[in-house]
Amino acid sequence: MSDYVTTRFPITKGGYQKLESELEALKSERPKIIKSISDARELGDLSENAEYHAARERQGLVESKIMELESKKSRAEVIEVSELSGDTVMFGATVTVSVYDEQSDTTSEVQYQIVGEYEADVSKNMISIKSPLVLALLGKREGDSVELKTPRGDYKVYQINKIEFK
Repeated sequence: MSDYVTTRFPITKGGYQKLESELEALKSERPKIIKSISDARELGDLSENAEYHAARERQGLVESKIMELESKKSRAEVIEVSELSGDTVMFGATVTVSVYDEQSDTTSEVQYQIVGEYEADVSKNMISIKSPLVLALLGKREGDSVELKTPRGDYKVYQINKIEFK
């Protein structure tokens, strides 16, 4: 068995609940898809039956996604962030950083929560434990700084102002 299948990964309690909800929603689609396939079969010739082929394709996609989510669920290591503590950047931490952008010569303050890959959502400032920024910040303390090269080729300096677990 490959490491991909057996490797456990961290996830917050909220992320795990989201995973479970998505899985249940997909499972609830099964009867509807089976009915769509049955209804399409009644239309006759399956070789040219677009409704039948669309329903079968949808069934394949849903079953594939269910298998993927069940695999993730079985490998998830749920971490209760409110029970964590420490003075270094780690999974679950909410980190407030000052970001200096050399290109625009500006500094801004941003707050990120470090989460698992599955639950990362940049629009909510929830960033993956495997992202380049987090990999650079891991183990650092308040007052520490890291410099990262952006995809555009310029550099940004991140200074850690606050580390909390909430």
